[in-house]
Amino acid sequence: MAMQLNSVVPFGRSQDEYIKMFNLTSADLERSILGVGDGPASFNAESTALGSHITSIDPIYELSGSEIQQRFEAVVDDIIDQVKATPQDWVWSYHLSPEDLRHNRIQVIQSFLQDYEYGKQQGRYQTAALPILPFSDQAFDLALCSHFLFLYSDHYDAEFHQASIRELLRISQEVRIFPLLTLLLQPCTYIQPIIHMCQDWGYTVAIETVGYELQKGGNQMLVIR
Repeated sequence: MAMQLNSVVPFGRSQDEYIKMFNLTSADLERSILGVGDGPASFNAESTALGSHITSIDPIYELSGSEIQQRFEAVVDDIIDQVKATPQDWVWSYHLSPEDLRHNRIQVIQSFLQDYEYGKQQGRYQTAALPILPFSDQAFDLALCSHFLFLYSDHYDAEFHQASIRELLRISQEVRIFPLLTLLLQPCTYIQPIIHMCQDWGYTVAIETVGYELQKGGNQMLVIR
């Protein structure tokens, strides 16, 4: 068992991790992008500084920066300890060790916090949660969902996933979801029914291998166009 979590944790990823997790090209980064459940990721901050147009949503954005940092600090030691206790469950190619992972996550949240209040004023960080989002039809070119759908399938049922993906397809032309494993390192059982559902709606669906792996076997994303 790789990870025991009672709820979604405030761990964020960097722009470089997003590029690798979602096979993002330079052309992708010129599109209007919605980051779903971004939490304290630095993807928005780093990409905006380079001219990208990113909107991040997460229910945690109702909190202040200091409150988000407190939530991070309350869970980071436990998570790293669980990672250390299950060395066979992780791939140390991008992150070189549990301590390197911790260092990365601290750097990411610091970058996020430096941008957070200004980004909220600009509307780049918005308090919102699946399965109902406050955006018009096809408001975005691309929606990226990192470490929420499928990963937390023990917390959110199949109906939630179906409704959430239907909503993401309503507001964006393309949806990418990473990873396809649960917290228990098992392929999520919701994936095949969702693929069939999206194909029935007329979408093209593919599972693509990506250049990022931390969970062992967690190097694939779902792409719906």
